[in-house]
Amino acid sequence: MSMSATEAVTSRRSIRAFTDQPVPDETLRTILADASRAASGTNIQPWHVTVLQGQAKDGLVDAIQAAFDDGATEKDEKYYPSEFVEPYRARRRKIGWDMYGLIGIEKGDYEKMAAQARQNYEFFGAPVGLIFTMHETMSYGGWMDLGLYMANIMTLAREHGLDTCPQAAWREFETAIHTHLQLPEDQRVIVGMALGYEDTSAVINELRTERADLSEFVDFRS
Repeated sequence: MSMSATEAVTSRRSIRAFTDQPVPDETLRTILADASRAASGTNIQPWHVTVLQGQAKDGLVDAIQAAFDDGATEKDEKYYPSEFVEPYRARRRKIGWDMYGLIGIEKGDYEKMAAQARQNYEFFGAPVGLIFTMHETMSYGGWMDLGLYMANIMTLAREHGLDTCPQAAWREFETAIHTHLQLPEDQRVIVGMALGYEDTSAVINELRTERADLSEFVDFRS
């Protein structure tokens, strides 16, 4: 049965454990192409995607997990604010502790926290890893355009019975990613994404996030 747009949007979740079932190449290409109907300022379409599967994905995973183990992260001054204010701080903390509670990580158990964070850099076991980049000259508008493109990918993935997890964590290793993938010097790494089929047996995928009431973020005027 075909999934409605509303069902695709509302069923989207960030999945953090995938099966190794491969994604058909035709399906993947269809999703990436259809998603490019996303709006962009003056139709610049600033997004670029590196699709990683098989040995190509495994090679990047090995390289970045090695960098993670060495503590070679790069401070990101652009993606997140230097200090979270309310209500964003509380929301951020809640999802973290809700997730840790599901998988049995107690407050202060930094070894287990690090092990969970490390799974970001294997795309949570997904068969497809996407690295999104943009030309270094792009500014806020380009980031918004890329977000619209990514939202389309995540929604269309649901239509095809697939799941995703957008991952800002990859930005912390931009130099290592650049080096390993031999990306053009003028391309900036913005974000990554895992794509594949949910492992329904994984406890972590039981996580359900909350959404603020409409009254908290919409101001109706007439």
